Amino acid sequence: MGDLVREVDVAVVGGGPGGYTAAFRCAELGLETVVVDDGKRLGGVCLFEGCVPSKALLHAAALIDQAGQAAELGIEFGPPRVSLDLLRKWVSERVVGTGVEVLGGRAVFEGPRQLRVEGDEPQKIRFAHALVATGSAPLPLAGSPPARERVMDPSAALALPEVPERLLVVGGGYVGLEIGTVYAAIGSAVTLVETTDDLLPGVDRDLVRPLARRVGSRFAAVHLGTRVGEWAERDGRVEARLGGAAPQSFDRVLVAEGRRARSDGIGLETTAVRTDAGGAIAVDDRCRTDESRIYAVGDVTGEPMLAHRAMRQGVVAAEAMAGRPAAFDTVAVPAVVFTDPEIAWCGLGEQEAGRAGRPVRVATVPWAASGRAATLGRADGLTKLVLDPESGRVLGVGIVGPGASELIAEGALAVEAALTAEDLAATVHPHPTRSETLMEAAAAFLRGR
Repeated sequence: MGDLVREVDVAVVGGGPGGYTAAFRCAELGLETVVVDDGKRLGGVCLFEGCVPSKALLHAAALIDQAGQAAELGIEFGPPRVSLDLLRKWVSERVVGTGVEVLGGRAVFEGPRQLRVEGDEPQKIRFAHALVATGSAPLPLAGSPPARERVMDPSAALALPEVPERLLVVGGGYVGLEIGTVYAAIGSAVTLVETTDDLLPGVDRDLVRPLARRVGSRFAAVHLGTRVGEWAERDGRVEARLGGAAPQSFDRVLVAEGRRARSDGIGLETTAVRTDAGGAIAVDDRCRTDESRIYAVGDVTGEPMLAHRAMRQGVVAAEAMAGRPAAFDTVAVPAVVFTDPEIAWCGLGEQEAGRAGRPVRVATVPWAASGRAATLGRADGLTKLVLDPESGRVLGVGIVGPGASELIAEGALAVEAALTAEDLAATVHPHPTRSETLMEAAAAFLRGR
């Protein structure tokens, strides 16, 4: 280890969305800041291995699906031919980083004021404040699959190693569904296995049903309430027992059973930073840990593991480290599943309200009543408001259908700003659009009062 010691105002450990957002804001506030990232890059898993490449591939999958549906409009295309090399190239070109300088290496804390950087240029950094933004890593499948070269985590799957004839997806959460959608579109027969009794556990069932119907018609098979049993590799394929059934053969397996905070091995034991059983770092509303000089943001602080949550936390942490009044007091953090149809929600859900014993009123508008959805041939959507029965305040919003990821922003604003059904109903929305369904759901609530 070299003797070089660098002193900075802020040391950011991890260059993902939370880390680089915090670093940029710290620099704007006049704090000398260094980012340490073991990949020597800004963007993290989201930019290089997750959010961006997956959405690029989902866009390609949607184009294939739309081409197939065009015949209903009297427009005929030939069967799609997928060039995997060109598709990989196109996805990689969507993944672009920034020109901000990053210190490459692995950062390890040596107490509450200093960390060492292990890498090509080893050094030590003394800091006034540090920010941990090390993200999360995929959970491995229970047991130890013997066919590791045929078993992919989400990052490997998004690199498109091949188009397997038969793909097993283990996990019915958003990652398994999104990547399964891509592979089904480009030609794989996808079998999905989920241990619980429904897809997307914890998501409003009204929102999940349209997706479940579509997945049922696109995937080769969906097995709910099922666990993967024995594994074996024979002749370059994976044989897996699904529940109590006879073993089935697959070319590849995608394991998408969730993620765990990456807090191990970075020297936190030399500080007062506290983690829970899942490795998530405990923080207060300023994103400060139990070690007053150390902050943490993003996936390493636990659920919800969403890039936009990390980015907002990054701004809060930066301003707190600069001595400004700041708090992560966000009411609504929207979540999106980028499948077809998309699912998006924010705020209080109907089932969540029921479990808490909180009285609510629900107003829904099926997209069968939307002129714009009809012109798209997609009447399978739904817009749902969860409202306070007395005041009409918007407590939660859920949307399923094409474009739900864009529409939920208005819902998040309504919840965050404590808008009422009257506010939404009185806001003129352009016609014909799917955004009108938010206005119409609010109007339906007011008519029923």
